Amino acid sequence: MGYRHLSAQEREQISRGLAQGLSERAIARLLDRSPSTICRELWRHRHPEGYRAVRAHERALHVRTRPRRARKLAARPHNWLRHTVLRKLRRRDSPQQIAGWLRRTYPDQPERWVSHQTIYAAIAILPKGALKRELLRYLRHEGKAGSGQASPDQPWVRLSIHDRPGEATSRCPPGHWEGDLLLGKAAGGAAVGVLLERVSRHVRLVKLERHDAYSTYQGFKRKLARVPAHWRKTLAYDQGSEMAEHARLTEQLGIAVYFCDPHSPWQRAGCENLNGLLRQYLPKGMDMAGLTQTELDWIANQLNGRPRKTLNFATPNEVWRAMLNGKSFEDTVALGT
Repeated sequence: MGYRHLSAQEREQISRGLAQGLSERAIARLLDRSPSTICRELWRHRHPEGYRAVRAHERALHVRTRPRRARKLAARPHNWLRHTVLRKLRRRDSPQQIAGWLRRTYPDQPERWVSHQTIYAAIAILPKGALKRELLRYLRHEGKAGSGQASPDQPWVRLSIHDRPGEATSRCPPGHWEGDLLLGKAAGGAAVGVLLERVSRHVRLVKLERHDAYSTYQGFKRKLARVPAHWRKTLAYDQGSEMAEHARLTEQLGIAVYFCDPHSPWQRAGCENLNGLLRQYLPKGMDMAGLTQTELDWIANQLNGRPRKTLNFATPNEVWRAMLNGKSFEDTVALGT
């Protein structure tokens, strides 16, 4: 069953539950909804006077009727950019080559520019059919599955980590991240999303009610949205299907998601090391459902406050704050603590 918007009656029940002092989880059980649905509802319609069902429902209806921004590569008549991109893909130009060519050819016409991430995302959301199969064949990296060869009907296109910018490997400029999930004992149940910034080793953790693709997308989006836009460049991830919504993450935040080779944990060495540290707080077999976001924020703060040898015994928090203030990585770690 697909996602259902909250009804006016459900919003009234939320309002009554809050007045009775019920928790978000208790209200979710009453409505047979996910706790994250209630959490999002209260966050979207927060107000100094508290949650009001009528006002929240009116605002939700208004937002749903508001037209979305047209996609650059939408299938509409006389879309010059779409036709140009398709023509160059059929010539087997890569999305990155197409994006670079457009900027060089039309330097003063940004409306004719498109990023390579947007091109990949546009292919990923195409419905299954002849056009999608054709374009997937033209891509150099079609989205290699664990067995090695991708099917022409691969439902989502993956960028290989080998195409990631060289600066991400050098750990010089900030903004390149690694991601993973720590799973609980219940199959398909709660999990912890892990994000690590490669330069500062800054950690962010997010509670996921389920470890499916949509929950992972929402959780990572929520955490990364609080990061300055110019520090959301790339995210390295493994071959897990929970990142199947990566195109939406790229579209919403501009961060390009690159996928490691199968069975190659060393390609995300920082995240693998971090997972070992996290097991001190979240041992294997633990039921993640009882965790709260507040507890995960506390764990992240503990890790961000640890001196790290790789940072000349400065802490990730110190490096992160210093870089926010415009200092270079070298100047920050040269002083240590």
